Amino acid sequence: MRIEKQIISQEYVARLNASPFFIVVDYRGLKVGPITELRKRLHKAGAEMHVVKNSLFRLAVKEAGVADLGASLAGQLAVVTGQRDVSSAAKVVKTFSAEFDKPKFRFGYLKNQRLESADILALADLPAIEVLRARLLGVIMAPATKLAAVISTPATQLVRVLKARVDKGE
Repeated sequence: MRIEKQIISQEYVARLNASPFFIVVDYRGLKVGPITELRKRLHKAGAEMHVVKNSLFRLAVKEAGVADLGASLAGQLAVVTGQRDVSSAAKVVKTFSAEFDKPKFRFGYLKNQRLESADILALADLPAIEVLRARLLGVIMAPATKLAAVISTPATQLVRVLKARVDKGE
């Protein structure tokens, strides 16, 4: 392998090792302007997209210890990686795909577990991590709130009775 290809392959390996996930998309037919827009949106979501050379990416994936992708790398492909959660990156690509009818999800990996396009779409439909945390906090806090209301009810009722007696003049 030529030195230039080795450097590119090592770049791919570094990106794969730094990211807990990667999503392979088919960008065929997408012009430079929309690709640039997609990259900007992904950057805001803490992810990045790179067009890859299939043969070099296949070697890089093998070297990174993910899996043997074999024939699943064919056509014009780009790889989305990121430091944050996979659902936000998938959500950006899904939204962009709805606008431009491209790119299409091919497959992905999340912590060495293969995800098919339907799995990635399901991840894209998940609420943001902040929303999930807020919902979880609400579920955890609900029993405590009800307990506090139950505990304070007798005292509140006693205060109302005393106030009514004071108002009557007794």
